[in-house]
Amino acid sequence: MVSALTEWFQERQSQWLYARLERIETDQHHKQLFHELGQAAERQAAIWEQRVTEQKQELPPFHPTLRARLAMILAGKLGPARMKPVLAALKVRGLSVYSTRSGLAAGHSMPTQVGEVGARHRSIAGGTLRAAVFGVNDGLISNASLILGVAGAGALPETVMLSGVAGLLAGAMSMAAGEYVSVRSQRELYEGQLALERAELAEYPQEEQAEMALIYQARGLSKEQALAMAQTVMADPDRALDALAREELGLDPDGLYSPWRAAGVSFVAFAAGASLPLVPYLPILEWSAGRALLVAILATLIALFAVGAAISMFTGRSAAITGLRMVAIGCLAGGATWLVGRALGVAAA
Repeated sequence: MVSALTEWFQERQSQWLYARLERIETDQHHKQLFHELGQAAERQAAIWEQRVTEQKQELPPFHPTLRARLAMILAGKLGPARMKPVLAALKVRGLSVYSTRSGLAAGHSMPTQVGEVGARHRSIAGGTLRAAVFGVNDGLISNASLILGVAGAGALPETVMLSGVAGLLAGAMSMAAGEYVSVRSQRELYEGQLALERAELAEYPQEEQAEMALIYQARGLSKEQALAMAQTVMADPDRALDALAREELGLDPDGLYSPWRAAGVSFVAFAAGASLPLVPYLPILEWSAGRALLVAILATLIALFAVGAAISMFTGRSAAITGLRMVAIGCLAGGATWLVGRALGVAAA
């Protein structure tokens, strides 16, 4: 259980962060939001200060953490929107305003009924599909480029095959590890912030409701609509926690899935893409080095076009244009590594 002294410090630091975000912000709605959130944090800090006094503890002088200071320096240079994950971890609220455009959430209109709060297309399956498509793409380009580089140096087919297998395993393991760490970190942030929200909701529900209303106002609702919306949402504890995660922290609980699943999908997808250029070099085919290389290039280009067309499902762009763009990128990457390999092979000879 978090101590009253720790809660006091977190609220005081939130107040400090809001004051600096208010100075940084140029948007008047956002500036006003952070001003009022800072006042709310000050009131909540006073509640915890009283608890600390009741426990006969002494309040230390307040000094923001080094992480908070660095975050504000970067927010001043890069803008608060680009620092959303860091600010969320520092218990800054109202971050959903940076996912909006003129009061509209990206891809979703501002909710005007309580039934719309938290309503999203479930993104777990979509996230897995997206990771799989991009994993295949990475495997194709990286291993095809590696094979072209080694082949360009004049290596025997057996050497090309060995290099390709090593590249496949190293790349797939790297992708899996990176995806695991990324998703695990997202889950830890969400779970930690949700635990804090649950404790605060139990401690001072009226203050949390007021903060929610402020965020709804900043996103385009009138004061009366925002107050009514926040009051209705807070009446259901489960819906309240979901709404607080989305609106205060800018987190999407539906976008988080198992880190092991994410790692597995990335490993398999990368390995599938990386294995395609290796097929012509299988000993069972007994193809010459030149024929194997030509077939590997053609198979990779066809696969890159198909992957580009698949990526267009997520971007909404033309499948043909996206496919051709992926082919062009693959040609540039593969051509560059082949030239480097060729140059090194000639130099070694």
